[in-house]
Amino acid sequence: MQALLKLSRAIDALNQRVGKATIWLVLVVTVISAINAVVRYAFNYSSNGLLEIQWYLFSAIFLLCAGYTLMRNEHVRIDVVSSRFSPRVHAWIDIIGTLFFLAPMAIAVLYLSWPIFINSFLNNEYSSNAGGLIVWPVRGLVPLGFALLILQGVSELIKRVAFLQGLIGDPNAKADAPSAEEELARAIKQQRGETV
Repeated sequence: MQALLKLSRAIDALNQRVGKATIWLVLVVTVISAINAVVRYAFNYSSNGLLEIQWYLFSAIFLLCAGYTLMRNEHVRIDVVSSRFSPRVHAWIDIIGTLFFLAPMAIAVLYLSWPIFINSFLNNEYSSNAGGLIVWPVRGLVPLGFALLILQGVSELIKRVAFLQGLIGDPNAKADAPSAEEELARAIKQQRGETV
């Protein structure tokens, strides 16, 4: 199990690096969007390439950060329900969810998107829009993003099994600090004059 935990740490480190690097694309896409808007309204000029690069970068953010988001336990969950379960039950729910929902979906998307990427790459596919960009790099983001998500799913499975065996602490444990949602709820209650 120690070798699997070492593999889990390596996968976590990979997705951490990819996620933290990809986060900077948010700034890049914001700047490009602002430039595109200024150029369009100030100079009455628009470019399909500028519009497409925004879509491509947004796709990169979404796809490349999926594994990072899973690693941080930040995917959408029904916390109102899951918070009522014990950590062991929560770990079992995560194991079952990963094996029967996350893994099959991610593997299917990876399997189906790979030939589309290869075909686009071999044909050096370009956008059909005038002044559009090359398409195969963004098509390659789909299998890459889902491969990172599958790897992170493996890491999360390893951590849940290790937790159930008593080898590590609860991987779902939240930090002692309140979350942004909890802080917002507290602020709303204070504004209403309710006790916190």
